[in-house]
Amino acid sequence: MRIITPTEVAKQAGNKYLGVLVAAKFARYLNDFPKDHLQMEEKLTTRSLEELAEGDLNYKLVRRRRSEA
Repeated sequence: MRIITPTEVAKQAGNKYLGVLVAAKFARYLNDFPKDHLQMEEKLTTRSLEELAEGDLNYKLVRRRRSEA
C-alpha cells in the first residue's frame, strides 16, 4: 500500500483540502458502479487519491447557485 501525503495531493489540486474533496467525490462515483466491473485490489479512496496524485484525474469546479430565500 502506497502512502499519499497531503503535499502530493496539493500539487495536483491546488491545495490539500480541495484535493481530498475531489478524491472523495471520485470514490463515491466509483462506488456507484457494479462490484463485478471494478477490480477491488485496494480501497476506493486509496485508488482515487492515487489517481489524483498521479495527475490521471481531471475535474472541474462548479460554483453553487445561490438559494433564493
